[in-house]
Parts: sequence; C-alpha cells; structure tokens
Amino acid sequence: MKAKKAFDIKELKVPLFLLILFWIIALVLWQATGKRFYLFNFGYIGIALGLGLGIYTALPRRKKLWGRRLAQILVGAYMLVFLGFFQHENMQIEGFFFYLLAGIFAGSVIHYLIAKVAGPLVFNRGWCGWACWTAMVLDLLPFHHNKAGRLPARWGWLRYLHFAISLALVLTLWFAFDYPLQEQGVRELYWLALGNLLYYAVGITLAFALRDNRAFCKYVCPIPTLQKLPARYALLKVASDSGKCTQCGACTRACPMDIRVADYAAQGLRVFSTECILCMECISTCPADALSASFALDGTTLELLRYRDRGT
Repeated sequence: MKAKKAFDIKELKVPLFLLILFWIIALVLWQATGKRFYLFNFGYIGIALGLGLGIYTALPRRKKLWGRRLAQILVGAYMLVFLGFFQHENMQIEGFFFYLLAGIFAGSVIHYLIAKVAGPLVFNRGWCGWACWTAMVLDLLPFHHNKAGRLPARWGWLRYLHFAISLALVLTLWFAFDYPLQEQGVRELYWLALGNLLYYAVGITLAFALRDNRAFCKYVCPIPTLQKLPARYALLKVASDSGKCTQCGACTRACPMDIRVADYAAQGLRVFSTECILCMECISTCPADALSASFALDGTTLELLRYRDRGT
C-alpha cells in the first residue's frame, strides 16, 4: 500500500506567487490612479485565487476539486454579479472593444488586458480553469470527462469566427450608427445580460449534445483567440517527470480539454498545448506524482490533442 504523501509547504509557491502578483498590480494601479477600487478589485481577486489554490494544494487528491470550485465561484460571481450587474460594466468581449474605441480605461479593459491578453504570459490560461463565470456554471454539468475526444480540428475555427463577428458588430455599430456608449450605463447592463444568457444557452446545449462540459470553450468561446499566443510562452505550465511517469494514461483521460498529457510526459516536456486551462486535473489524477506546476522560460508549437476522427 502506497504511503500517504506528506504535505510540503513548498507546494504553496503557486498560490503565494499569484496572491503577491495580484496585490502588486492592485498597489501599482491604486498609486497610479488614486482609485481605491483597484486596490479592492485586484486585492480581492488575488486573495480568492490564492485561497482556492491553497485549498486545492492542501486537500487530499479526491477532494482537490473543491479548491478550484471555490476560486471559480469567488472570482466568477464577483466579475459577473458585482462588476457586471451591480456596477454595469459590460464584461463581454464586445464591451472590451467598445471601451477601447472610446479610449476608456474601464474595468472591462483592465480585466481583459490582465486576464486575457498579457496575463497568460505569466499564468497561462488559468483564467479559464479557475475564474471564468461561464465555465463556473458549465463545470457543474455531469459531463466532466469527455471520453470520445474533440471534434475534428476544423471545428476549433468557430471561435475565430465568433471573435470576427463580435468585432465586426462593434465596428459597425460604432462607425456606421454612432453607438452611444454609456460607461456603466443600463445599455451595457442589457448587453452583458443578453450576452451571458446566450453563452449559457449555447454552452449547456453543446455540453449535452456532445457530452462534454467544456465543448463551449473548445469550439465557440472567442476568448482563447486572445490567450493562445501568450499562453504558448507562459511561465506557468504543467511539468512532467518522465522517470516517474508509467504511461498509464490517467492524466490524458482526466484532461477536460482533451490534451494528450501523457505524450508530453513521455518526452519529459512541460504541457505546451495552448488548450491547457491549468485546471490541474492531470496533476491531481496522476498516481505516480509525475506531474506538477512549474515556472520556466520556454515555448514550442508542439500541440498534442485527442481527436475523435483520429482515434487518439
């Protein structure tokens, strides 16, 4: 019988790093603008992520999921309910485009720049795994592990089409119809509410149709179009120890994004796939403790995914 692994305080390096990083951002923006909102906003997010990751790290293998669930609820609900519905910030990608065109350095712009444009250079697509309010709901559905694999690769281009349609819609409304942007106005609230209802409807429908909670993330969500390039060179990735790896395939089967994690591990590589949402399911599933989260400077175009039409 395998002895229970003792908890090592060094395992808290990732949650502590993110906690400190977000508090640095909070302090810099507060001092630069004089607005206490930034101190509260990024301080809160840092505490929520640090707490969720800390609980994830400390809990035994079978209960680690609760740490990520906690972070998803604390951050996702804060973004959608407080910033969105109460503060009337249009947190949809269209709101980001509108605010950029208007030259407004609003919460939506800061959020996208930090969480989805520049941030992935540091913490990868961790936003998708730990803080997204759409995934917060979709991850509660019963199809957590997709046994069949991804649809053929061409379906992944739907997200780029979605991005293009959203951008074209914003540009048309802005330049052709002189869209009357209301920062934190009722119109932005309606846009946020309708957009999210549509996202949830499509996401839940796809989840049941394909028996895959993360189908919306893989084929429709426009956010990865902003994240994938910086995520390729992210400091934080899942690392592997080929000496410990037994090639049992548990990590690949557990991955909600259908990444062939075991194939990266067989080569002693970090998981370079830009589809990785850093949910750490593979780490908590590995029976040989061959996987871990690590910081390093590297990057490659090696993309190993499991597709239905290829039987892998």
